[in-house]
Amino acid sequence: MRKKYRGETEVSEFIPVTPEESRLQGWDKIDIVLITGDAYIDHPSFGIAILARVLKSAGFKVAIIPQPDWRSLDDFKRFGRPRLFFGISSGNMDSMVNKYTSLKKVRNDDMYSEYGKPFKRPDRAVIVYTQRVKEAYRDVPVVIGGIEASLRRLAHYDYWSNSVRRSILLDSKADLLVYGMGESQIEEIAKRLNSGENIENIQNIRGTVFPLGKNDKLTPLKDFEYTELPSYEDIVRDKRLFNEATLMLHNNSNPHSASALIQQHDTRRVVQLPPAIPLSQSEIDKIYSLPFTRLPHPIYKGPIPAYETIKHSVTIMRGCFGGCSFCSITVHQGRIIQSRSEESILNEIKKITTDKRFKGTISDLGGPTANMYKMGCKDRETQARCKRLSCMYPSICKKLKKDHKPLINLMKKAREIDGVKHLFISSGIRMDLALTDKNYIREIVFNHVSGHLKVAPEHVSKKVLRYMFKPNNNIFDNFIRLFYTYSKEAGKEQYLIPYLISSHPGADLEAELELALYLKEKNLRPRQIQDFLPTPMDIATAMYYTEIDPIGGDNIYVAKKESEKKLHRAIIQFFKKENREIVKRALKTIGCTDALKLLY
Repeated sequence: MRKKYRGETEVSEFIPVTPEESRLQGWDKIDIVLITGDAYIDHPSFGIAILARVLKSAGFKVAIIPQPDWRSLDDFKRFGRPRLFFGISSGNMDSMVNKYTSLKKVRNDDMYSEYGKPFKRPDRAVIVYTQRVKEAYRDVPVVIGGIEASLRRLAHYDYWSNSVRRSILLDSKADLLVYGMGESQIEEIAKRLNSGENIENIQNIRGTVFPLGKNDKLTPLKDFEYTELPSYEDIVRDKRLFNEATLMLHNNSNPHSASALIQQHDTRRVVQLPPAIPLSQSEIDKIYSLPFTRLPHPIYKGPIPAYETIKHSVTIMRGCFGGCSFCSITVHQGRIIQSRSEESILNEIKKITTDKRFKGTISDLGGPTANMYKMGCKDRETQARCKRLSCMYPSICKKLKKDHKPLINLMKKAREIDGVKHLFISSGIRMDLALTDKNYIREIVFNHVSGHLKVAPEHVSKKVLRYMFKPNNNIFDNFIRLFYTYSKEAGKEQYLIPYLISSHPGADLEAELELALYLKEKNLRPRQIQDFLPTPMDIATAMYYTEIDPIGGDNIYVAKKESEKKLHRAIIQFFKKENREIVKRALKTIGCTDALKLLY
């Protein structure tokens, strides 16, 4: 069997997804089976591909079961009993976010499935997959990870059931949970299990969460302190304690100063050890130099939308120090930026240009944010003890190194590579950071805009921006002015696409009207509006659930009914004909009908 991808890439170059493919590798027994809710794409934008490549490079025999049929055990038994453990992830997205909209409607497609077909994974995929594995092989260790496990590692508010749920580690009955990106943790777990250690004794790896039974004793480690969170039962009973637990989690997200966190769930406890130490430049370079084919596995005959979007994009860094209250990046990837070397990035671009399918366009050079490459705290001692939730809010920290020159130099060198015709920036630009270096904005406008540039002011109301942990709206004003000034200088007709959030906690109809009037003044008609979606462990989600500001303690307005949310969206998109009557009714309820003359 020498099956190839479009006649070029042999199937043996991928991680095996069938026993026949594992035999092509010369393997008669698999060490580790990874299960994912996504289609298997061997590209460094997909977490399961990275983990599989890391484990294989460490000498382990790894297989992947993508999108198994959870209605039977057949797929879960495909490779038999693995020698070490099963690793389980919902995929690149939380399975509930993937399937349901902010109005809890079922989505029509799944970007991570072949042909975009939905329903290839179950709701709460991590729990369901773990249960099936335990049914098939009760005594094989199960390690859960990925975004779904990371954001549900402690007791959390679940929007889809409108309830506070227990740690997913307990609900799934997995043996160990890895949070964060997970490469260093998963490799150490594999090596220790390989040496004969029992998984129940693995209780000292940073970036992991482990369970303790009623009679299990915790053996404290000397490396860090241990802090007791309000229990699951307490935060169910008292919303202020829920907010307290949320802030304790976020205040312990710095890997250099975080305590281990303990949370009681009835007679059991979960123990979250501090985050993994960020990867060094050489470590992250090594990961991205692994032999990814950058292709979907040959089992897929049709397009996979997520792959089509990122196939010629390049990740240059991880992490984000913006700390927006509604964003999960800090909880998952952390605030400390982990940047690849210039050489590593340019080598990846050169590799892309050798692909016969490459037409000359690098679609993105970025990460969680476009413009934090090689940035971070100037003072290591300060960074080691810092408890700030954001390096950017309420103002940019004086100790933040915010030099854009390394990024500008990288972009210049990247677009000079033979075969590169266009290099666009698709990751969101942090505008307040960009405004500290106008040369960066000029560089972007002159050379890296495809016609439209994505930016994320999110809102303009001072009150709402405060709850979002975002800067005042003069930042957006200044960015707009510079963008169009430089576009005119470049002789280019280019436009901004503002991303906005409606119905964010603290946003009432008056705030949405303020946003609508601003959009009218600036002649902006945004199509990219996201109703606020409460994802687990975010500070804004705590605001949504408790209707209390966790920082100030004040009660806040939250639009929760579908009818309310539709009013909010209609006001922001006042320019749509179908929204005009809705807007009239909404403005009448708040006594602002005079504003109709300004909108229409």
